[in-house]
Amino acid sequence: MHIADFYDSYGLLTVFAVVLLQQLGAPIPASPLLVLAGAKAMDDPVHGIWALALASAASAIGSVPWFYAGRRYGYQVLRLVCRISFSADSCVRRTETAFERYGMPSLIVAKFIPGFARVAAPLAGALRSRLGPFLLYTAAGAALWAGSALLVGLLFYRQIDVLLARLAAFGGFGLAFLAALLALYVAFRFFDRWRFGRRLRGARIAAAELYQMISRGEDPLVLDVRSESNRKLDSRTIPGARPVDPERIEEGVLAIARAREVIVYCACPNEATAVKVALFLRKHGIRRVRPLAGGIDAWVAVIPPATQARA
Repeated sequence: MHIADFYDSYGLLTVFAVVLLQQLGAPIPASPLLVLAGAKAMDDPVHGIWALALASAASAIGSVPWFYAGRRYGYQVLRLVCRISFSADSCVRRTETAFERYGMPSLIVAKFIPGFARVAAPLAGALRSRLGPFLLYTAAGAALWAGSALLVGLLFYRQIDVLLARLAAFGGFGLAFLAALLALYVAFRFFDRWRFGRRLRGARIAAAELYQMISRGEDPLVLDVRSESNRKLDSRTIPGARPVDPERIEEGVLAIARAREVIVYCACPNEATAVKVALFLRKHGIRRVRPLAGGIDAWVAVIPPATQARA
């Protein structure tokens, strides 16, 4: 059975299953399948309508478990999502910022922004959003995303038909080729994340070292670059830390930072946001700046219980 025959037999079921698995967290791309559905809709418009409806429903259904997980476990789920996310550089921060600025309507474009769709559902739950509006905006965003892919298929259906015919000529090798492309895609994302983490290992400070610095009476400038919503969900903090918006670092902060040791921390396990701020400060001539390895979780894990109670 070649690709066209497989899609003719199981196409709509596959669209629903792949979009659902993607929304649940599987690292598989669904857009190519929707483009194929768009090409098929050229001959059968009802097929395109069904593909749009099923993709929208699958996306909404797949977001519900994450929504309730966020409502029950709060920042812990956001930390888990950040840990498994391929988009280490965007992490949770970009989604939190969009939510703070635009609220629920930001879900309409979530599928178009790397890392956003993965984080949006648990964040909405953690922020105690209502399920009804959440599902409405999520479904609308999924419909816009799926509709865009279907439209691409409609516009380039001739080229897609030619590609399918060539793949069919290879028989089972055509399916093996597509499977190999998918495997390479996943491997590349893992490699990209590993390379990002390797770059940071030598430039961080351990939580125990920071605690010792503070205990000795040293006065490092500690910058909390978590989002406002994250600080609301997780009230833990480092004593004396100064909240800073990574997108708008004030000149006053830069002036203070030039005269002191600077420690930057966030909530994501890979310290992506903290590293970005550290690199920004270094570009502005501030050399004594380091991200906190492990973020706020590492700090809480090393300080004595009595100190935690006072904090």
